[in-house]
Amino acid sequence: MIQHATTLRAADPTFDEGRIFARYLDTAAEGFFRFMLGRRSIEALSAVYVQPGHDLSFENVTFAESDEVIVGMVSGYTAEQHRNSSMQPLKRAAGSWNARFWGVSVLFAPFLRIIDSIDDDDFYLQAIAVDEETRGAGVGRALMDSIEDQAAATKSARLVLDVSAENTGARRFYERRGFVDDSRWPKRWAIPKFKMLRMAKVLQG
Repeated sequence: MIQHATTLRAADPTFDEGRIFARYLDTAAEGFFRFMLGRRSIEALSAVYVQPGHDLSFENVTFAESDEVIVGMVSGYTAEQHRNSSMQPLKRAAGSWNARFWGVSVLFAPFLRIIDSIDDDDFYLQAIAVDEETRGAGVGRALMDSIEDQAAATKSARLVLDVSAENTGARRFYERRGFVDDSRWPKRWAIPKFKMLRMAKVLQG
């Protein structure tokens, strides 16, 4: 099999790249954003992506390319950036008429608020996703190296993420990268087996 070099670059604030980001984000979140926003999820997230100053902004995104074609994405931010973020762009993009968005936001409020528990010295890995046909070619490794370098550059003490407790494939990938279990949440939830795991990796100072 011919191996093609992977290059990384910062994201651009365009709607075309926003659509790519939206697909990767929903994949990383195991369909949650499509569930929350409905059939307009790609358009809504694209509109949010091009705006600065919030968690889902292009400012926090790095793309991986092979032969100038995007094949993967990673996004993340510091605890301070998250505190200064706003949900308003997503609320506007969803629309006041979107009953699904508001219903899911209320039902899953404990999960949406859990990100607020990021420690001050932590860097949060929001999402990482790679095209299925390029998995095993080192794209995920390159993206993880990139986000770890970004976290270290901000003087963060740890890189943290949240993953479904039942997503054993993703958990093994993170464990190979040096992540360890930090906590499980929520402690109580009405939906059986709906558990998330926070994993953390201490960064070398």
